Amino acid sequence: MNTKTLVKKLRLSDQDFDDIKKAVEEAEKKTTGEITLAVTAESSHYSFWELLFSNIFAAIAIFAFLPFSNKIKELYSILYWKNEPSWILPVFFILMSFSLIIISFYITNIPFIDRLIIPDTVKKSCVTARAFQHFSQSNVYCTNEHTGILIFVSYMERQVRIIADKGISDKISQDIWNLITDEFAETIGKKDAKTAFITAIQRCGELLSENFPAHKENPNELSDGLVILEANQWN
Repeated sequence: MNTKTLVKKLRLSDQDFDDIKKAVEEAEKKTTGEITLAVTAESSHYSFWELLFSNIFAAIAIFAFLPFSNKIKELYSILYWKNEPSWILPVFFILMSFSLIIISFYITNIPFIDRLIIPDTVKKSCVTARAFQHFSQSNVYCTNEHTGILIFVSYMERQVRIIADKGISDKISQDIWNLITDEFAETIGKKDAKTAFITAIQRCGELLSENFPAHKENPNELSDGLVILEANQWN
């Protein structure tokens, strides 16, 4: 899924991106905390699971056709005037197997199918790993007071993560961030990504302002806008 398709699925306009950025700017005026946002189409390629499912599907289909071997052979006997070569039936099943693997592999790349065949534990671990990777790559952990947080969304998996730096996690329990991610997921599930982001930003801003109020000098240390992560950024 490319960036344009992802933005279309999220139903975000250019104005929505501007409004989300402004929401971050407003939230950060009251705190030394820094809020960053990122969304990706998926957190891993999951090729192993797609290929595994394709092979299992092809194997089941082959076994399902085995009882009809004689019927298949009869069809070939018509084409070959009852002089069909002995290898024709094995070749038929080999070609059928490869064809089913290729077709089903492409079908499993449909997000809805992917969500069904990939184990939940695998999706959760991949999203968490991708979120921490971006947390590190985007230098969220490098703020002066270690008060940066990342709101990370992985679209295909339908999962959200909020990762807080050490300065924040020492004061605010992860359970509170989980409540915000649950609310985020519920709102974005209603096809309202803009409201989901802005509400989460406001909730995070309130918590940060209570625990890390702004100083007289309050520099903006991280980007405020929503970042769309391309697949080639994590391959």
